[in-house]
Amino acid sequence: MSRVPTKKSVRGSTTGRPVMALLDLLGRRMALRMLWELSRSKSPLTFRALQAAADTNPSLLNTRLKELRAADLVELTDTGYALTASGASLLKLLLPLHTWSESWAKSQMKANKRVARRVQ
Repeated sequence: MSRVPTKKSVRGSTTGRPVMALLDLLGRRMALRMLWELSRSKSPLTFRALQAAADTNPSLLNTRLKELRAADLVELTDTGYALTASGASLLKLLLPLHTWSESWAKSQMKANKRVARRVQ
């Protein structure tokens, strides 16, 4: 099975460093949403169930699943798609980022309101 490239350039980087390759993969449309939906499910999701949960089209879902499987973040089991151990580990690392981003977004909204009041 192929892996995420680590020495070739990826979008936004000429170094091909692993972190850049990962961010490139995760930045692709619906990739994070699919990982998130799989992490929320107590059991593997069929293709159609994941399509419905992620609210996406079959073509995009198929493309992302191929990429996520090649990166060893998602696997196809007998009963559907699930996170691999690497995928589950990655999601655990992303949860603090999610928490931080919620706080950051609130502070940005407050700052934008202050600026808007000054402009009026």
